[in-house]
Amino acid sequence: MFELPDLPYAYDALEPYIDEQTMRLHHTKHHQTYIDKANKALEGSEWADKSIDEILSSLNDLPEDIRTAVRNNGGGHYNHGMFWQIMGSGQSGKPEGDVAKAIDTAFGSFDNFKEKFASAAAGRFGSGWAWLVDKNGKLEITSTANQDCPISDGAKPILGLDVWEHAYYLKYQNRRPEYIDAWWKVVNWSEVARRLS
Repeated sequence: MFELPDLPYAYDALEPYIDEQTMRLHHTKHHQTYIDKANKALEGSEWADKSIDEILSSLNDLPEDIRTAVRNNGGGHYNHGMFWQIMGSGQSGKPEGDVAKAIDTAFGSFDNFKEKFASAAAGRFGSGWAWLVDKNGKLEITSTANQDCPISDGAKPILGLDVWEHAYYLKYQNRRPEYIDAWWKVVNWSEVARRLS
């Protein structure tokens, strides 16, 4: 059974870029609801004790009657669990070391990468995520609808941005590009580096 992970920082730690009220609601209400619904869907099945990574990597093997609920809510749990970790306060705004080199190699420069990633995030119609993934040893930018997760498609998420309205609406209303621009200031690049390695 899944449990809500603690945030690695206080609810107000990402101010002024992401406000305390949004963080509190997003973590304690939205993420908790995904966990509750995923646990309910998996309860009593042979999948109930498996890791979320294992479950989402094997969605097609799940019984059809629980597959959609697990895809949506298990995906919501995985995605948010990663999202909290790849943010933090007092960040530099730019990657260094191996991550910076990998981004430069894949996209030409950090500015090119930022532009392409922001475009994927802003251009996602409705609710979803923008991702930097490692697919067969190659970095790619992608986006997914709803709570779909790249690991279900055989890719390893390195960086993910939640562009559901609940992630930004209290502070930014309908100004998604402004939220995306502010989010870069809280990306925890050392955590992104850990995921890349």
